[in-house]
Amino acid sequence: MYCSGCGQVLTPGQTTCPQCGRAVGAPVPVVPGLAYQLESYSGKVKALSIVWFVYAALSVAWGLAGLAFAGMVFSGQFGPWMNGPWAHGPFPPGMLGPAFIRFAWIAVLVRAGLALAAGWGLYEHAQWGRIVAIVAAILSLLKFPLGTALGIWTLVVLLGYRNTTLYEQL
Repeated sequence: MYCSGCGQVLTPGQTTCPQCGRAVGAPVPVVPGLAYQLESYSGKVKALSIVWFVYAALSVAWGLAGLAFAGMVFSGQFGPWMNGPWAHGPFPPGMLGPAFIRFAWIAVLVRAGLALAAGWGLYEHAQWGRIVAIVAAILSLLKFPLGTALGIWTLVVLLGYRNTTLYEQL
């Protein structure tokens, strides 16, 4: 360490310069290097991938529950206390209800599959995983509140020049 006034060599622990009498400032902390930043970013990406796995499981669970309930409503299994067009039996001929339920099943499975792929790609630090996660995040922004929060978190962690560079280094 050197004196900032005269350039005299200082020993560690000195509070003043012996030549000019200037007070020695506190040492400047070392700036973390790339290895520290990569380790920190890797932890964030791993946590994000685990949350995508959880989101995929929740999507399947809520989808199964919702579609089972819709199937029961449309088939008239709630008994005589239910009032409505399907109170006494299944869909009338020509109704699009069964087609809607099949489409909803496909949508639930695609959403869960996309979330699962995003989680796996991020967990493996694959380049395609980052792209799939960004697409899944954009699509899940409308799924309030959990999908919106996960989508925003994913976009914050994966977008930007610094984050892109760090992800490529993983």
